[in-house]
Amino acid sequence: MDETIKRPKAPKKIGQYEIKSELGRGGMATVYLGYDARFERDVAVKVLPAEFLHDPQFSVRFHREAKIVAKLEHPAIVPVYDVGEQDGLPYFVMRYMDGGSLDDKLDGGSLSLQETARIINILAPALDHAHEKGIIHRDLKPGNILFDGDGQPYLSDFGIAKSNDAQTNVTGSAIIGTPAYMSPEQAQGMEIDRRSDLYTLGAIIYRMLSGTRPYVGETPMSMAIKHITEPPPDILQENASLPLSASNFIYRAMAKDPEERFQTAQELAEALNFVAQDAVSNADSPKTLLSRTHITKRKPPTRPGTLPARQTKKGKGKGWIIGVVIGILLLGGVGVLSMFRSPASSPEPTPSQMVEVVPQPTATELATEPVPSPTADVAPSNTPSPTETPEPVGAPVLGGADKIAFINSGNVWMMDVDGNNLEQLTTDGTQKSNLQWLADGKTLTYIAGTCVWSIDVPNGVVDIVACYNSAEYVEGFSVSPDMQHVALSVNREMYVLPYDLDVLKNATTRGELFSLSGCYVNDLGVKDALWSKDGTQLALKFLGVSGNTRVDMVRVVDVKKCMTANQVIAEITPMPGDFGRIDEFPGARFNISGSEIVSYDWNGSDLFVLNTNKRNGGFGNLHRYNIVSHKAENLIPIDNACCYRDARFSPDGTYIAFAFQDMRLGADAKIEFYYVLYGTLGTGATYEPLPLPEGFLTDAREAPQFALRPAK
Repeated sequence: MDETIKRPKAPKKIGQYEIKSELGRGGMATVYLGYDARFERDVAVKVLPAEFLHDPQFSVRFHREAKIVAKLEHPAIVPVYDVGEQDGLPYFVMRYMDGGSLDDKLDGGSLSLQETARIINILAPALDHAHEKGIIHRDLKPGNILFDGDGQPYLSDFGIAKSNDAQTNVTGSAIIGTPAYMSPEQAQGMEIDRRSDLYTLGAIIYRMLSGTRPYVGETPMSMAIKHITEPPPDILQENASLPLSASNFIYRAMAKDPEERFQTAQELAEALNFVAQDAVSNADSPKTLLSRTHITKRKPPTRPGTLPARQTKKGKGKGWIIGVVIGILLLGGVGVLSMFRSPASSPEPTPSQMVEVVPQPTATELATEPVPSPTADVAPSNTPSPTETPEPVGAPVLGGADKIAFINSGNVWMMDVDGNNLEQLTTDGTQKSNLQWLADGKTLTYIAGTCVWSIDVPNGVVDIVACYNSAEYVEGFSVSPDMQHVALSVNREMYVLPYDLDVLKNATTRGELFSLSGCYVNDLGVKDALWSKDGTQLALKFLGVSGNTRVDMVRVVDVKKCMTANQVIAEITPMPGDFGRIDEFPGARFNISGSEIVSYDWNGSDLFVLNTNKRNGGFGNLHRYNIVSHKAENLIPIDNACCYRDARFSPDGTYIAFAFQDMRLGADAKIEFYYVLYGTLGTGATYEPLPLPEGFLTDAREAPQFALRPAK
């Protein structure tokens, strides 16, 4: 007889929830699609079937799952809304995930390395959160990873989770879980800890990247036995397009000995990020040059609004590039595989160290100890050695940038990323803010007074974009990466408008800005905005409230949901500032000293850096924050000392620029500029400041506001 005929019909109502249909049945529960009329939303209603009602083991497990998930308050764990009982049948109500499961996604084959890393980066903090609460999932599998309508993943189904504080063993001596992804110790009925879940996560990643399970067997038992007896599979046999590091990642993630695996989900996720970067990165690190600093100062403009063509003097000194080959070696036994250390564990030279790094990973060769990289201190020389061939001196590229623009003494300056070829771009000496390179690599914009200005750098032309003469504040002017939109803050009202210079120049009043086709936010007090790399999100810096104190906050929002309000804007109706909210910080996320965020920057994806005010009008503590893991950290990169300001990510996010004043020196502290490899922050690496001329930076309260030009 057809199995569907045996199933009872779905009830019309469970508690106060109208039942629309059955979503699925598992080993211990049935899940229905319900509707909550109070909040006008669909929900998932999980019910213990009547046939299990009198089985104490199933009943205990069902109630435990509800309690466990209620205790696990994490953005990437499917939340429980309600718990109840009807006709003696217990049920609990969860958020309905309308994006399907990972199983559904894998029906179409494997996922890309970048998409896999994105999903794991979101899930890893949730799994670590459960582990920190003493809860082991024990049944991770693609079917238990669900997605919302925006493609965000969530962990679900803690029905057989193991809790360290449980008073009874609700599963007895039975071996439970899903054999296709079960850790060796779980398959043998041994005591397990968090590393069992990490093995399972590694097996899931294997399937995500290859499209197949790590072990294939005719029966569930045969698959479980292979997890115990067979070595981790080589994923390159299934997907040869993956980098070599993917194979080594799987070997470690699925190591038979728990001691040899990753020890936290976050560590695993960071290693997977390294593999994803390995797949797209250039094998050769950018070359850097050691040479004397050259300064070119433009002549005063010959007419208002323009500057004459640049006249750059050629430098006298030349540096030599020394290639250093760094082998990437794998450590055997229970040691940590060195290639899975984050970039922070392998400090790279600063722009002033004249080093070319050429990583050359070995094929499958293992080494018991790393081979130190050769180093050399070489002084600049005008006479090449007989065996050396001089390389032409050109602008270096580091972190995807070739130029750094900044403010000094009220003027815009520009230099190479190694501090050479200083060049003055303006001469008016007025107070400036919000310095930004546009994506064309030719245009700089900034705010001075109530006007937005632009510099056509190749032609040396300074021009006015627009002036808002009736405004008290003009604080933000941020152009999207595709140069199609601009986020403009006037009097702390945010306008997201089409980027059309002719239109913007003529829309200078509140009413005229209203009339443009765009989005308008006036309920936050928005000071500034930053765009994500793909232009779909905005990070709004606004004046919020903490207790009874006004404080600076950052809110990340989905700009597409704001832009869909064009028809509303035509009626001059403001868009609420919480449209499409994705995250908000510092707030309850982490503490900062003081109420002011002097500057902030975004890598356009998951990482923010920001600094507070401690001295000289804006130098203070430097913080970084991850909007995926929701973790924050203080950064103290220079001699474990304060203070910093205006940190900026390089275009590809691998380098970071910042200004530093050593607070320990008091009034004698000088401003220094740094441009360093981001991944080395927090490792104890030492850095050299950019070689600027003595006495060049004179104002201790200057805000350099670095802007890094994307190299073409």
